Amino acid sequence: MNAAEVIEPQVVHRIEAPLMERADRSTHVAAIVDGDRTCSYGELATRARGLAVELLRRGLEPGDRVAIYLDKTTASVVALYATWLAGGVAVPVNEGLRSRQVEHIVRHSGSRLVVSAARKLARLDPAALAEADVVDAEQPVDDHGWRPPIVRGGVEPAAILYTSGSTGRPKGILISHANLLAGARIVTRYLGIRGDERIISILPFSFDYGLNQLLTSVGAGATLYLQRSHAPVDILDSLERYAITGMAGVPPLWMQLLGHTSPLLSRPWPHLRYVTNSGGALPMELVARWRRAMPSTQIYLMYGLSEAFRSTYLPPEEVERRPGSIGRAIPETEIYVVDDCGRACQRGEVGELVHVGPTVALGYWRDPEATTAVFRAHPFAPDGSSDRVVYSGDLVRADEDGYLYFAGRRDALLKCQGYRVSAEEVEELLHASGVIAEVAVRGVPDPVAGQVIVAHVVPRDASVFSEHELLAFCRREMPSYMVPRAVHVHASLPRTASGKLDRKSLA
Repeated sequence: MNAAEVIEPQVVHRIEAPLMERADRSTHVAAIVDGDRTCSYGELATRARGLAVELLRRGLEPGDRVAIYLDKTTASVVALYATWLAGGVAVPVNEGLRSRQVEHIVRHSGSRLVVSAARKLARLDPAALAEADVVDAEQPVDDHGWRPPIVRGGVEPAAILYTSGSTGRPKGILISHANLLAGARIVTRYLGIRGDERIISILPFSFDYGLNQLLTSVGAGATLYLQRSHAPVDILDSLERYAITGMAGVPPLWMQLLGHTSPLLSRPWPHLRYVTNSGGALPMELVARWRRAMPSTQIYLMYGLSEAFRSTYLPPEEVERRPGSIGRAIPETEIYVVDDCGRACQRGEVGELVHVGPTVALGYWRDPEATTAVFRAHPFAPDGSSDRVVYSGDLVRADEDGYLYFAGRRDALLKCQGYRVSAEEVEELLHASGVIAEVAVRGVPDPVAGQVIVAHVVPRDASVFSEHELLAFCRREMPSYMVPRAVHVHASLPRTASGKLDRKSLA
């Protein structure tokens, strides 16, 4: 079938449209390289339509959620586009999550369909997906009989991305087609992404940063190289073998790659046009080492929040001039610094970062209270304006030229290996072990991970308690970035005069 037949006027503002257009114009161009397997734009579109047919056959209706629990392969890309083609809302599940987290995301999102594979399902407790209809991503399908469903435009939900909130279990951030298209358009603009780029994809598609890499690559007609191994030696091998031109990472990855003895700093990388960092600040000594070793590579330091994807970036020419800055607003976006009374802060005054622009998400899925607290009316808009903004919870200050600097957080979220982690979520999982009576966790600064988790516990029965067994439970039930680095055993935990847990004294 000619891909042009699939594109109808009512869907041109949806996130699957760029793939269909590329498949029509650049059928044989490589879209995805997955190890020794290359998937062209034409093949990717055909496979996505075929899986969309299967999702529709299973009863998918417009707006239904589809959880995607797969390793980072071409199949996971197919599943995303198939969901959008069929009119569904994609719920990408981090491949490193364990049964408890997967079950929560599937149930909370209301995903009746789950796209997965046998080797992934083997890792889960069968109860995790007991209420879902599982679609095998590795089952051969074709697009025979494909007819696009009747769906509306870009304001419709496209994805739910789960991220830790300040309390309890992960929250789902509801993102529209327009949000995803705007994010891809904006990043393509300021990074100057071209059709001849070869982009290495290391970050998961469940992370907005990783998903955006896929969407910008497809939008530009570039080639995305899927990198599953995070071992520095394997990443460097891919950079060299495929003559990679663009790479994105988070601080723990860059800290590994920028070690004093790293080959990244000792080899020439003539093809590597740009690199980006987000998810936390990099020490300026590392940035300086990076620039000395790769003077022809453009370095973009960026700041973002999942509720609005990306807020600021520091252009390469400003990196040395403004050490520690998170930059200025990305294109099409306004950033305000607001005090506790809702007034605009003066230069140098610390206040909350407020984001206004086309990437502001629709809100939190099934959480109207949290949505109302974070997604609010524009504080400085003319009367009658319907603009919504995100209050980030991040405290920043602006210098005399308007460049921003991070100053702290309003909440107690931890940042571990580039992931936001809720202390209460870790505590809840530790309680589920059944061997502790009380627990409190805190983040400790770490030069590689940003922060690592330390758990303070009171055992139910100290005579039989085993720290080794508790950590083994954690490794089974938690993704690696949530597993405590250390466990401290106490007879009791300190309390304030009002009887609340005194977290400060634990430090």
